[in-house]
Parts: sequence; structure tokens; C-alpha cells
Amino acid sequence: MSIINSKARHDYHLLESFEAGIMLTGPEVKSLRAGQASLAEAHCIVRGNRVLLIGCHIQPYRPAADNNPADPRRTRTLLLHKQEIRKLIGQLNEKGLTLIPLKLYFNERGLAKMQLGLCRGKKLYDKRHALKERDIKRDMARDYKTR
Repeated sequence: MSIINSKARHDYHLLESFEAGIMLTGPEVKSLRAGQASLAEAHCIVRGNRVLLIGCHIQPYRPAADNNPADPRRTRTLLLHKQEIRKLIGQLNEKGLTLIPLKLYFNERGLAKMQLGLCRGKKLYDKRHALKERDIKRDMARDYKTR
């Protein structure tokens, strides 16, 4: 089960991607396994030598009502290697770059992982151009299929 940020690829040019672990409580993990999370409004920041996930909504897990965190949008810590964090700090200082969560999933060992993208925001004309290209490719595939 994975949660994908579908707006990220529409709103940003993806320059580089990273894989990070995420610190969660037990009920949050259960909720993620059920697919009850949203990355739509989420973004990441670097504070000191820590990477923080802000705005990710993880629905409270009902059977664990006593152990659920008070705020489903609480700030969560992402786990990256020191050299990756140093590289991110250098690149985020460049104007116009931001760190966006692309995908939240469980790896083969059952650990919660997040795919992060180092992105640059798209202009409105870039978004229109991408939509036009997608429509052209869809029409070409449709025409090819009918032949």
C-alpha cells in the first residue's frame, strides 16, 4: 500500500529524489497500512541537521483511541544520512528549490519510507504545456491502438 502525492508532479519539476525513513507512533503505522493518509498539503524543511515533514495528515486509528497523537498533522522527523542532509542544505539554499514528499510506502522489510523530491516550481505555461503533451500522447496511443 502506498500513498502518492499526485499534485507534486503536476506543480513541480522533479530534479532529484531521495528515500527517507519516517518516525511514527504505532497507531500511525496502522493507519498508514490502511491507506488513511494524505500528502496533498505536505512539504519538508531542514532545521539544524534534521529534516521535518510538515502538513502530512495521517488519520487517527480508531481502535487505538487512547494512543493516537493529539494532532493528525503534527510535525514528523524524517531519517536521512548526514551527508544527504548536508547535500540538501546546500541545494535548498539555492533560490526556488523546495523539498516535496512524493510517495509514502512500506519497503520489503515492512518499514515506513518516504520518497522525497528536490523540486522547482512550475510556471502556469509549463503546466499547460505538460497537459497538452499528455493529451497528444494519449491521442497518438489511441490512434495506434485502433489501427
